[in-house]
Parts: sequence; structure tokens; C-alpha cells
Amino acid sequence: MTDDLIAAIPTGLLIDGEWRPAVSGRHLGVEDPATGKTLAQVADAGAEDVDAALAAAVDAQADWAATTPRFRAELLRSAYDAVVANREKFATVISREMGKPLAEARTEVDYGADFLRWFGEETTRVGGRYQAAPDGNGRILTTAAPVGPCLLITPWNFPLAMLTRKVAPAIAAGCTMVVKPASLTPLTALLLAEVLNGLGLPRGVLNVITSSSASTVSQRLMHDRRLRKVSFTGSTPVGRTLLRLASDNIVRSSMELGGNAPFLVFADADLDRAVDGAVVAKMRNNGQSCVAANRFYVHRSIAVEFTDRLVTRLEALRFGPGTEPVDAGPLADEAQRDTVHTLVRAAVAGGAALRTGGEPDTGPGYFYPPTVLTSVPPDSPVLHNEIFGPVAPVVPFDTEDEAVSLANESEFGLAAYLFTENLDRALRLVDRLQVGMVGVNQGVVSNAAAPFGGVKASGLGREGGSEGIREYLDVRYAAISSPLGRP
Repeated sequence: MTDDLIAAIPTGLLIDGEWRPAVSGRHLGVEDPATGKTLAQVADAGAEDVDAALAAAVDAQADWAATTPRFRAELLRSAYDAVVANREKFATVISREMGKPLAEARTEVDYGADFLRWFGEETTRVGGRYQAAPDGNGRILTTAAPVGPCLLITPWNFPLAMLTRKVAPAIAAGCTMVVKPASLTPLTALLLAEVLNGLGLPRGVLNVITSSSASTVSQRLMHDRRLRKVSFTGSTPVGRTLLRLASDNIVRSSMELGGNAPFLVFADADLDRAVDGAVVAKMRNNGQSCVAANRFYVHRSIAVEFTDRLVTRLEALRFGPGTEPVDAGPLADEAQRDTVHTLVRAAVAGGAALRTGGEPDTGPGYFYPPTVLTSVPPDSPVLHNEIFGPVAPVVPFDTEDEAVSLANESEFGLAAYLFTENLDRALRLVDRLQVGMVGVNQGVVSNAAAPFGGVKASGLGREGGSEGIREYLDVRYAAISSPLGRP
């Protein structure tokens, strides 16, 4: 049944409302990370396909921008209903191509659908302002207009939610799109495109290009002056490259890049709550999340007890293929598993103590066990690199200032987590931590109604919340000659 579901997904390129093969005839294999076997073959786009996709988006832009906010709002609401109605189908595809357990995949479907609903509601709330000029000489009028054709590049770790988080505000704002999903997980994007296409989305508004070469797509489009925006979720090095490309044509840019989230546990924390939060923040998607807790800083007075409890909880987790009743699935591919293991080996070689885990599974698929490290040297790469795996280094601290200093000692600034029963401390730390998002006594920060994004090397702009639609809008100002007062 699952194989029939995968086989029914379109595997071509969606360009100008039609599914078509790559001009070259090439294909890209999609692998099941739980087995290492090929699930499907999808079209592998080249330069001619990329040009055709942008041309379709450009041709559709004026008419799409002229549609009413209500029309776009109702289309997004219909998309929300359709995704929710097909939750099991989406969850199964996510589980097969990405590896996450079905229960977690269902949660992603709900989260991804929420962006469709949220931005459908935001569509009719876009406004401007009208006011008298301070000197009384005329009026100030501001309006918002769609920025224009967009390139949306999504990652493999949340193949539906990261897509709807970009597509939904673009639709709401009246922008056309060329979407480049991750080569590891294109099937979910193709399934969503099929759903949106079937709801009456006009031709050329959404174009989907699957390709084994992200640079072929991005460089081709970023050098074209007709492209007006790029939104990228992925690594900081790739984000830097895209920003350099964007500078040539001054392309509007949104970048949700790498993270290295600190997880702070103070002496007065509710330890049960802190351990629960740690498991969620670390093990969501098996640690393959930009907001995953990477560095655990725990007050020295409770560090041993916290670590013991964390080890017990992680060792009890069940691992296996996502379609089975498990708590965690495989890592995305062999390269990701090797990267995680290299970080662990370097930490241990530098003097870190291995409390649990630390050796990759030898069976089929790309499994890596939950791993807890203590006595980690301050210069260990595991504390300074984005792990993207189920590895938890625990480091003790003595004072609040020390904890803040350790937390901020990173080029990244996406998310942080803090656990304390002291409200004054919590509010103080929200201001002191150099991040875009803080989870206070909870291990989850993601919410469609909240602005998602970071500072420093973690990116530019925000996705979600009322802020998310602004990334796809330009402000226009009109100075109206209309003297105030009596003639």
C-alpha cells in the first residue's frame, strides 16, 4: 500500500501548471534512509528547465498580484483543509523519504498545515497607513505590494512544514514562485504541489523544480534580474553564498540558517520538567533540527542528577524505521551519520566521557544511537558545530553570568532554551541571550503564529507570525498634496 502511494506521486517538474520531464531526461533517485534503498526516481532539472520555471512565474506575476486578498485567503484555507484531510498520506511520505516516525510525521503535517491556515487569515489583514504630514503640508499614504517572483529553497529535515512556511506567505502576498525542494526529500513537495494544483491555483504561480544540483538552480535564477526574492532554509555556508549572489541584483533575501542552541538548566529548575524539555528539544526529528538543543549547560549542583535522568530517558527510546512504532528513526543519509560520529569521536579523543551511545548501528539504514557526553573540553568541535544528530554534551556552570557567556559564545543565534522557576531570571535571560527565539521552561519554540528566525550567523528575516508575510511585500509611499486647515 505504501509503495502504491509513493508510485502515485508525480515525479516530473511542475512548470506553468503542467507536469513535465526534465529536458535532459535525467532522473534523481530518492532513498529510504531506513533501508538505503531507492524509493522513487524524480526528474533532475537542468538549466533549460530552470529558465522555463522562472519564465512561467514572471508571466503569471501581474495577474496573480491583481487577485483579491479574499480569493487568495480562501485558496489557502482550502489547501489547509486538503492537507489535513490527507494527513496520513503526507505523514507516510515524510516517514518514507525522511525517516521520521509516523507519529512525529503527523505532527509535522499539522504544523505545516497551520501555516496554510495562518497565512490565509493574514492575507486580508495586509494594510498600510494614511496620516497627515507632521508639518501639515499634505498626507502620507503607504501601501503594500507583492515583491514579485520568488525562489524558495527548502531543506530535507521538515519537507512539508518548511515548504508551507514559505509557500503560504508567498501566496498570501500575491507572489509567484519557483520552489527548489531538497534533493533528499522531494516527494513531499511534489505531493503538496499536486494538491495545490488541484485546488485551482492559477498556472505559473507555483513552479517546482527538483534537481540534484542546487547550484544549477540557484545560480541560474539569482543571476536573472526578473527574480525579486530568495528565501532559503539550510546551512550558513550556503546562505552566505546565496547572499553574495543576491547582492548583484539586490534580491530581497530571507535566510533561516544554522543553529547551535544552548539549553540552560538552573539550580531552581523543576528537574522533571527540564528533563522532559531536554528530550523533546534534543530528540525532535532525531536531533536533525536547526533549533535542536546542542549544548546543555546545567548548574553544577544538579548536573549529575540531570545527566543521569537524561541518560535513562534516552536509553529507553525505541529506534527503527519510521513506519514502525518507534520513538526515533534514522539520520537522513550516510554522510549525516558520518558527520555526527566524527564529532563524537573528536570529543572523546579530546577527553570527553561517553555516558551512553557513541557507535553507529551496523544494520541497514543510517541509524545512530542517542549519545550523552560529559567532561567535554571547551574547545571541542561538538560544542561549536551544529550537530544535527542525537548527541547531547553536558557542561556544568556555576553562575548566571557564566551560563550566559557560554550560551552566547557562538557565531549562531537561532534558538535557546532555559529552565528556571525564577520569573525575574527568565525575563532577564530572554534579553541577555543573543538569539532570535527562547523557549522558557519548554522544549519547543515553533508555532505558525510566532516569528521564526535568528540573529548573527543564523540568518535574516522571519518566517511565521504576522512578520512572515512582510518578507514578501514591498512598502510603497505616496506623498499627497493636500494642505491642512482652512484656506
